[in-house]
Amino acid sequence: MDAAVKLLIIGLGGFIGAVFRYLVSSVTQAASGSAVFPYGTMCVNLTGCFVIGFFSLIVETRGMLTAETRLFLFIGLLGSFTTFSTFGHETFNLIREGRPVLAGINASAHLILGLLCVWLGRQTAFLIWR
Repeated sequence: MDAAVKLLIIGLGGFIGAVFRYLVSSVTQAASGSAVFPYGTMCVNLTGCFVIGFFSLIVETRGMLTAETRLFLFIGLLGSFTTFSTFGHETFNLIREGRPVLAGINASAHLILGLLCVWLGRQTAFLIWR
């Protein structure tokens, strides 16, 4: 596959993922009613962890996704949908604002729940395609 085509596929996925990230994060944050805790970012990261867990099992066990689809989904869409850099920035800001307990809760929840969502995604794919 030509390098320009790869970049185009990744870029298209990235565009879609960034738009989805904005929409999901904004709606979730507004629904939470919180002006302090970053629920929107957490929702995006956990959803991204679940989706990558789900599709990674399918790729590993079924080989169902083409190389182009993997570029689009894993690098493009999920790469821009998940917001780990935003998570780091928001956690740092909580510390800087003198809210270390919220920063710790945020960091711990992202890590623990993110790993759980990857596992749940894989389990869901396994149950569907066993």
